[in-house]
Amino acid sequence: MSDVNISASAVKDLRDQTGAGMMDCKKALVEAAGNFDKAIELLRLRGQKMSEKRADRDAKEGVVIALVSDDHKKGIVVRVSCETDFVSKNEDFINLTKEIAAIALKNYPASLEELYQLSYNGVPLQTVMAEQVAKIGEKIEIADYQKIEAPLVTSYIHMGNKAGVLVGLNLSDKQYVEAGRDVAMQVAAMKPVALDKDDVPQEIISKEIEIGKEIARNEGKSEDMLDKIALGKLNRFFKDNTLLNQIFVKDGKISVAEYLKSKNPELTAIGFKHVKLG
Repeated sequence: MSDVNISASAVKDLRDQTGAGMMDCKKALVEAAGNFDKAIELLRLRGQKMSEKRADRDAKEGVVIALVSDDHKKGIVVRVSCETDFVSKNEDFINLTKEIAAIALKNYPASLEELYQLSYNGVPLQTVMAEQVAKIGEKIEIADYQKIEAPLVTSYIHMGNKAGVLVGLNLSDKQYVEAGRDVAMQVAAMKPVALDKDDVPQEIISKEIEIGKEIARNEGKSEDMLDKIALGKLNRFFKDNTLLNQIFVKDGKISVAEYLKSKNPELTAIGFKHVKLG
C-alpha cells in the first residue's frame, strides 16, 4: 500500500476539506489506497483517538460568543475551549466558535449534549471537535452552552471573547436594548452569583453565615451575638453579589434595579447567563 501514488493535488484537496496537516493527509490517503472518503474517515478516527488521549488536559483558554435572535426573544452563549492563548486568537478558531454559536441559536438545543449532536456542514459537532484536536494538537471542546428566553434578551461579549453575558428583561420594547446591554456589562464586571437574594443557592447562604460567624468569633464577639452579626454580613453579601441589588457600576449612587426603573418603573431583569474562560 505504501507504493500507492498520491498526487499533490489530492493531498491538498484533503487538507482543504479537513484542515489536517499535509503529512497527515498524505499518510491517510496512502493507507486508504487513494480512496478519498476512506482517508477522511481515517483522519476522523485519529482525531477521536487524539481527543480521548487529551481528555484530561486543561483547556482554560478559548473563545466565548453570545448571540441574540433578531426578535430579541432568545439568546445563547457558547464557550469553545483550547489549551493555549495562541490558538484562541487564531482567526479560524474564532470563526469556528461563531459558526457553532450560530448553529446553537438557530436550533436552540436544550442542553450541551444536544448541541453536540447537531451538524456543522453535514458533520456532527462531536466529530468536528475531534477533527479540531487532530488538526491543532490541543484539547478542543465545546465546554459550555447556556441559553435564555425572555420578552427582551440582550447580550455582551467581554474582553476580546473572554466572556459572554445574556440578560433577560421583562418588557419587550426594543428601546430597552441599551439598558439591557448596560446590565450585561455589569454582570461581566461584577460577576453576581444570582439575580436577587431569593435566587442565591442555600449552600452559598449557609457558607456565608458560617464565614460571618467565624470572622465575628475571631474578632472576640460573644457567642450570643454571632447569629445577628452573621446575618448582617449576609445582607451585605446579598447587596454585593446579587445583580439587582448591586451598585450600578456606571453610576455608583444607585442599584441596578433602580437604574432599570429609571428607564421604566416596571422594567426589571428576570434572568442572566454568564459564561467565561477558566
